[in-house]
Amino acid sequence: MQKYNVAVVGATGVVGQEMLKVLEERKFPVNKIIPLASSRSAGARVEFQGREIVVQELKAGSFQDVQLALFSAGSAVSEKFAPVAAQAGAVVIDNTAFYRMDPQVPLVVPEVNAGALKNRPKGIIANPNCSTAQMVVALKPIYAAAGIRRLVISTYQAVSGTGKEAIDELQQEVLDILQMKPVKPAVYPHQIAFNILPHIDDFLDSGYSKEEMKMVNETKKIFGDDSIRVTATTCRVPVFYCHSECVNIETREKITAAEVRALLAKAENVIVQDEPQKNIYPMPLLAAGRNETFVGRIREDISIDNGIELFIVSDNLRKGAAFNAVQIAEEVIKDF
Repeated sequence: MQKYNVAVVGATGVVGQEMLKVLEERKFPVNKIIPLASSRSAGARVEFQGREIVVQELKAGSFQDVQLALFSAGSAVSEKFAPVAAQAGAVVIDNTAFYRMDPQVPLVVPEVNAGALKNRPKGIIANPNCSTAQMVVALKPIYAAAGIRRLVISTYQAVSGTGKEAIDELQQEVLDILQMKPVKPAVYPHQIAFNILPHIDDFLDSGYSKEEMKMVNETKKIFGDDSIRVTATTCRVPVFYCHSECVNIETREKITAAEVRALLAKAENVIVQDEPQKNIYPMPLLAAGRNETFVGRIREDISIDNGIELFIVSDNLRKGAAFNAVQIAEEVIKDF
């Protein structure tokens, strides 16, 4: 089997660490792994295939003889270095928001639109927003069977979506509260422990946040269907891992909850947990560390004619980031 040199940009971050884990778990054919990070993190060590590997400083010359470059170090880094990696001959899979809406960059969830990978003139492929990625996996079978007219989305997103500092902040706030100490939020504008913030990313003049508009625009691009009407409210909740979503779907044609349940039961990388009478439904505790998207609370919306309700949970560091990126890499090497 042919093996490939793979660079992971942002290797010391929570998503970069997860990328290394998923590459190893999936037995991706790695010849050489090149962990890259800023000068601040260079010299640290990461583990891969039972070995400790020194993290190198990200530079213009870092991508010599690299076939695949997985980026997760922030939009500014991707803006500067993704074209450098592509020009050096690497296929770039970028986990940041910078290239997602670029018409020359495919935005890909392999279960939904793997065919879009064929056209990548810039040599760059974008990984969607974590909440969008898990949602469209569950929506794909419904879209194919009945079409989708409108989506109303409410999310409950884990702090790991913000990064390691947010994980540490939630942990510290819980400890401080239990010890009757004052809470001093730094990552978020308010205390996140025992609280919910209806605020992810910056707010726009429209009243929507950038995170909400990512879900609106990315969903349309992934399905290649600008006629889908989408609205979203995204919230940060005091959970370490896994994003949860309540998704209300108005389909173009009538479809029953039983039909949706049957379609999702056969869908790739979807696990149906839908026996609410037995207290069986998706929860972050059950999805953490898993690659699949969990779907439950499947029911018909009693307020409109063609309405379906879903509750969707997935590990935001896995399907929302690292697993989806590695899946893309697996598709790419089929054509090498």
